[in-house]
Amino acid sequence: MRPSVLITGASSGIGAACARACAVAGYDVGIGYRSDRAGTEAVAADVEAAGAKAVLLQGDVAVPEEVDAIFAAFDAAFPRLHALVNNAGIVAEAARLDEMEPERLQRMFATNVTGAFLVARNAVRRMSTRHGGAGGAIVNISSVAARIGSPGLFIDYAASKGAIESLTTGLAQEVATEGIRVNAIRPGLIETAIHGKGGMSDRLAKIGHTVPIGRPGTAEEVAEAVIWLLSDKASYVTGAGLDVSGGR
Repeated sequence: MRPSVLITGASSGIGAACARACAVAGYDVGIGYRSDRAGTEAVAADVEAAGAKAVLLQGDVAVPEEVDAIFAAFDAAFPRLHALVNNAGIVAEAARLDEMEPERLQRMFATNVTGAFLVARNAVRRMSTRHGGAGGAIVNISSVAARIGSPGLFIDYAASKGAIESLTTGLAQEVATEGIRVNAIRPGLIETAIHGKGGMSDRLAKIGHTVPIGRPGTAEEVAEAVIWLLSDKASYVTGAGLDVSGGR
């Protein structure tokens, strides 16, 4: 039986790269997405071309009932959940805190924090030996922004990723004896569409060269780190955060 992985926010960017990499690594893939059906179908085609099963799982992680529906659809498609890539997240246009409206903050934290917690909760309920599961691995997608704060740009996004750091540390300890490893990846400046969504489509062209390694990273480079943390090669790694940031 092939192992199966659920990846949220997998219609593009890092999530899509993780879906493709997981398929190559031998996983069947549940591809979570909120609204980009066409992008998700393209990812699914790549997953199937690699010889894996792909199932599209639509839902907004900011809505508890939709998170439950994502997992119910996953359960219907796969014998069990072996791994989770907790990736779904949003960013808003660059702004200072004193320019941010409450609605922006509410949406940011509903998706990036509460959503990530709800997704992890559902995964634990399926993986944990306490609940009759057989264990598994969770990789939360954090960000270097959690460490640097992103002043004048996205401190709300940075704070939401700080919460992911705390989730990773605490949950890893909660479930360490229940067969589940929990780790985080901290991407740095990565070539994805998220910069455009933040109103800064030229950001990498302007500052990519300032990264110590001299260039931005790729979503595929992040995915390779995720694959390692999901694998048995990382069997003694839990509660860790791995920077994939070119030294930034």
